[in-house]
Amino acid sequence: MKSFRLITPFMLMVFIISLPAGAQENIIEVPKARLYKEKQTALSYLEEPTTLTKFGKISDKIWAYAELGLQEFRSSSLLIETLEDEGFKVERNVAGMPTCFVATWGEGEPVIGILGEFDALPMLSQKGRVPRQDPIIRGAPGHGCGHNMMGTAAVASVIAVKKSMEEHNIKGTIKFFGSPAEETVISRPYMVRAGVFDDVDAVIDNHSSTGMSTGYGVSGNALISVIFTFSGKTAHSAGAPWAGRSALDAVEIMNIATNYLREHLHYTHRLHYVVMEGGEAPNVVPDKASVWYYVRNTDDRINDMFDRVVNCAKGAALATGTDLEEIKVLTGIHQRHANRGMAELIQSNMELIGMPEWTEEENEFARALQKELEEEEKGYPEEVSKLKEPSEIQVGGGSSDVGEVTLIAPTATLLFPGGVPGMIGHHWSAVSAYYGSAAWKGLNTGARVMAATAIDLMTKPKILENIQEEFDEYSKEHPYESLLPEGAEPPLDLNKELMEKYRALMEEKMIDR
Repeated sequence: MKSFRLITPFMLMVFIISLPAGAQENIIEVPKARLYKEKQTALSYLEEPTTLTKFGKISDKIWAYAELGLQEFRSSSLLIETLEDEGFKVERNVAGMPTCFVATWGEGEPVIGILGEFDALPMLSQKGRVPRQDPIIRGAPGHGCGHNMMGTAAVASVIAVKKSMEEHNIKGTIKFFGSPAEETVISRPYMVRAGVFDDVDAVIDNHSSTGMSTGYGVSGNALISVIFTFSGKTAHSAGAPWAGRSALDAVEIMNIATNYLREHLHYTHRLHYVVMEGGEAPNVVPDKASVWYYVRNTDDRINDMFDRVVNCAKGAALATGTDLEEIKVLTGIHQRHANRGMAELIQSNMELIGMPEWTEEENEFARALQKELEEEEKGYPEEVSKLKEPSEIQVGGGSSDVGEVTLIAPTATLLFPGGVPGMIGHHWSAVSAYYGSAAWKGLNTGARVMAATAIDLMTKPKILENIQEEFDEYSKEHPYESLLPEGAEPPLDLNKELMEKYRALMEEKMIDR
């Protein structure tokens, strides 16, 4: 059975690029969905069965490594080795992060970048393609957001672009940005601060999904990730509690204060926390305690909200007679500002490539998982989604440090298939779905859309020119300002202890498999 539907070679669509509000709309017609020779070369490489298998196995390996953010040593090494074998020049330890890297091929303009991620999430260990909760190692990490597919799909796409550039003497530069710790939205603000994206003309982002779609406009939430640490004095909790000053009390009073604060925050906000440290024994008054907050809101409200949360911490310290020892900002990121012209170009190539063809066995697994989750038992999707326009109302939602890149260069995100409709993100069901043959097909489809889009940007200068004009106009109203405080550094050890707890056990299971 064929893995993919046939592509109609000469489908033509109208490519509409709109200037920002207040400017005259500029409508031009370009052959969005035409398979010309430069594009066909890239797609032919990705359509080879050996290519599908090669990158599918890489994705499954990263799935099995399941490394947490800034601890992705095996995952990043595998992707680096794959790129170097294809002739890419790789810069390691980018922006002071050992697992952050940039791979480059070619020279001169235009410079087209493709983003990739490869970190996992804690507590989500799960066997692949098993439609019920069944952890490999209970409590261990797992890929519940599909980053194993995303980094792999992006690497496959830049290699395909490189092969076309070689064969057809295409001028320009293709770059892969290996970005760690997206689950804790850490790497991109530090990469932007280090100037990593300064020479890039356009950026293609990607994310695993249950279907295939793209869109433009502002979405998601800005976020400040911060740890508050309080210090007090120890004492016997029963014998002389009056002699102590409980740092844990300060954490608890701060949390009470922020929960009362919610009533007076704009409805766009999201606020959540975990207590990281709160003492070792109940009979000793804790002299050290810390709590980790995610403060989320729109770009224009995030700083005011953060200041009010800080005041809750200061008030808690005053109330308990403790010291607010440290306010450590781990990262700060903006909302996503996706470029319309980039999204429309990605949409055209989505429609050109089409959805994968799923086998009956793959659909049986999907329906079994859907049944377990009490969702409609409909299997994998068959159709490409229409272009998503901006929502007029911004309410809550997740966050991604891709938002930083969207304010530096024209960027849009491809959501590619492979996940099971009805599965839950950051959940065992997603870990189960992002492994095996359907995930292979999904990431390969994503790689083909990204490669085709990059080839358009490199060979059709008018398309890129209009995209950049749109971005330049938008930037006048939305200039980039980092949310990182002065002196902030990547928290390299954030997940080190947790990863070390499980790494050896996970490697044993990989050998067993």
